[in-house]
Amino acid sequence: MEDQRENKGVRHYFNFGEVFGYFFRRKDPNRATNFNLKMMHGINKISIIIFLLGLIFLVSKYFF
Repeated sequence: MEDQRENKGVRHYFNFGEVFGYFFRRKDPNRATNFNLKMMHGINKISIIIFLLGLIFLVSKYFF
């Protein structure tokens, strides 16, 4: 298990493919849709965006 963690390196921690995939994925016609699920995903997207904006603000405040 330790060998796998060592081989990943820093690049593993900056892999944002899953985050971008969450925002820009195609609709699956086989997946059931309901209002509650749509609202849950919408709130999750809003919270991710607000978190990233806050992180950018704190980093910019630290450097400037």
